[in-house]
Amino acid sequence: MVSLQVIAGLFGIRLADYVTDNDYRNSVMKHLIPSLKLSTVAQSSVAAFALLLVSFSASADSLEAGKTKAVSCIVCHGANGISQMPGAPNLAGQQAIYTMEQLKNFRSGKRTNEIMNVIAKPLSDADISDLAAWFESIKNDPASH
Repeated sequence: MVSLQVIAGLFGIRLADYVTDNDYRNSVMKHLIPSLKLSTVAQSSVAAFALLLVSFSASADSLEAGKTKAVSCIVCHGANGISQMPGAPNLAGQQAIYTMEQLKNFRSGKRTNEIMNVIAKPLSDADISDLAAWFESIKNDPASH
């Protein structure tokens, strides 16, 4: 059986960055996919689709949690995700996958910024996911600012 890590790699996805629930990931690969009795290629397609659904769907709870956690982001990135501060990027409408990657890079020190490294250090993967979902959900309408 092909591992989910390999399947994700075929689609250019780094699994660990986007799906952090190992129990869910393992359950899908060990129980759901084989039970479909599909060819290896079809199993790969179904697994990739399941991975994408889990990776990119933001629940209402996640959005609300992200909105709450984003209070500390307002100073630099603006209440509506549109920065009024030079050097701070707009986050409104930014793809969650990109925001997650950048926050994880700040957290690990792979990407450096004096302020963001300190802010990102204590964030959990769930915090990062919630924040990314929230900022992605904000419509970046230039006419509104």
